[in-house]
Amino acid sequence: MAGKALHTKSIWKSNLLSDIRIARQAGFSALEMAGTKVWDYLEAGCTPETVKEALAQYDMRLISINDIAHVERTDDDNISRMLRETETLSAFAREVGCDCIQLVPLCALEGRPEEEVIELTAKNIRRICDIGARHGVRFQLEPVAWSPIHSLRAAKLLIDAVGRDNFGTVIDFWHLWYGAETTPDDVRALDPSLIYHIHFCDGRRNAPGTVCDETVLRGCYAGEGDIPLAEWVQAVKDTGYDGWWSYELVSAKHWQADTATVAAETSRLLDCYVFDKA
Repeated sequence: MAGKALHTKSIWKSNLLSDIRIARQAGFSALEMAGTKVWDYLEAGCTPETVKEALAQYDMRLISINDIAHVERTDDDNISRMLRETETLSAFAREVGCDCIQLVPLCALEGRPEEEVIELTAKNIRRICDIGARHGVRFQLEPVAWSPIHSLRAAKLLIDAVGRDNFGTVIDFWHLWYGAETTPDDVRALDPSLIYHIHFCDGRRNAPGTVCDETVLRGCYAGEGDIPLAEWVQAVKDTGYDGWWSYELVSAKHWQADTATVAAETSRLLDCYVFDKA
């Protein structure tokens, strides 16, 4: 059954336990937790048990941790770092009842042939997936707009190359729209079993010759940007996907606003655009 979640990058300046309360009070049933908030929490010596208690208190679910980044890197130091992060976050996810962690390949392999980018990235992700499988954790790829793997087509190539049943993708409206190679029809044709979550968001593209600053370009509520949201929402629904929709507002401007106000507005907008509630 479709559900409504808050991606906690939308309220970046609050902490993990506060996010759980704020999201519930805004009308959400679940959260995708920014990975930095999990690391801050653990590095402060806090325990998963307290997170479990807070989730139970507010009748909330943690559906994903976002993210382990730079999973395309091939040097020994970064691979070791990546595998350590996977082990720690997978154990934490298991203990708090979360079954998904996001993976983000970025730009270390930029300029190489696509086949090589896919092969090298898949090799790393197979190792990640094998660690997660021991903890009952799956992994969702986020194709990032400015990276070599920025389209749904490339995402499918990577999923096939990884060949693990605990690896799929998230549909992030802004990243796929900004990347300019993926259309709503491409989404509509995707096997829904490969879609783990939806990142609902609006935004713009930067003018030619200017810097792509995600925290500015995504600094608008749904309906204020340039993405044809109704088309993207319908395309997802046409796949038969019936899982969680997360509102992700990556906006430096909104991070300085009242977190409760931002959470409430994103909840309202998800109701309007996805769940047909006025």
